Amino acid sequence: MAVDRSHDVETDAARERLRSLIGRVSVKELGRPMPGGWTVSAVLAHIAFWDARAIYFLDKWGPSGEPSTYEPEDTDAANDSAKPLCLALPPRIAAQLALRVAEEADGKVGALSDEMLAKIRAKGNPPFNLSRAIHRKEHLDEIERELAQSRTP
Repeated sequence: MAVDRSHDVETDAARERLRSLIGRVSVKELGRPMPGGWTVSAVLAHIAFWDARAIYFLDKWGPSGEPSTYEPEDTDAANDSAKPLCLALPPRIAAQLALRVAEEADGKVGALSDEMLAKIRAKGNPPFNLSRAIHRKEHLDEIERELAQSRTP
């Protein structure tokens, strides 16, 4: 019996939404302030950070179906620690990085064998979400709301 891969469909859609956003925003829009002292480009870099983290654990996943290293972290501490780095990236570079890392993360999740996918799901609380779309969609919604507000007279 094949393993459910519906996460790939929603992840692909979110990646294409990311690609579309990056393709149409200007550098000025990428620099637009967001809540909490972020900018649009820094939020995109934040998305890349969490996709890169998923890549890290996918690469470390052992043949037994367990990550070779994993300690749950404080998400707020990770986000706040990465924020200065995300803000320091040139806006267009941050946007390109978000898309490049999304493509890599999605490719790795998509390439998982049914057996490994089942092992990861059986873990119950893996160190990353197989659906990379969930996190991306949350932030893409925020970005699009901010950009729409800036375009409204």
